[in-house]
Amino acid sequence: MGRLQEYQVIGRHLPTEANPSPALYRMRIFAPNEVIAKSRFWYFLRGLRKVKKATGEIVSVNQISEKHPLRVKNFGIWIRYDSRSGTHNMYKEYRETSRTKAVEALYSDMAARHRARFRSIHILRVVEIEKTEDVKRPYIKQLITKDLTFPLPHRVAKTNTKKVFSATRPSTIA
Repeated sequence: MGRLQEYQVIGRHLPTEANPSPALYRMRIFAPNEVIAKSRFWYFLRGLRKVKKATGEIVSVNQISEKHPLRVKNFGIWIRYDSRSGTHNMYKEYRETSRTKAVEALYSDMAARHRARFRSIHILRVVEIEKTEDVKRPYIKQLITKDLTFPLPHRVAKTNTKKVFSATRPSTIA
């Protein structure tokens, strides 16, 4: 699987005589490609509403791009994941340049800290945190202090590139 992209998938129940204009359901889904985004849409919609792929249709699939991809932002992510012992809700914060990079960081973090696989993590909400006062986690708070500098403990001194002795005689002819 490749890098994650953010997709907006809109679907609904198939129109019937009893309900000629069924309600539309919109989800923002992180997936490597459009096919997996549609599959995840049906997976979640089947659990939330009585709509499955056979009795529903996808109206549109759009890829969402980041408005400011070069600016560093703080993101808060609410998730639900299944562990070996049960289902847990969790809130995590990440400092990244885009929503998709924050979600990729979440997946790798959850795999490292909790041994949670991609299939067992459900992203409930991803929010950009505008105010620095709203940041809750200390590991993100320490990165947003004013005049932040990092120590450079192992600086290798430049060696002198000027030769003391030359292998060739100097040329005296202009």
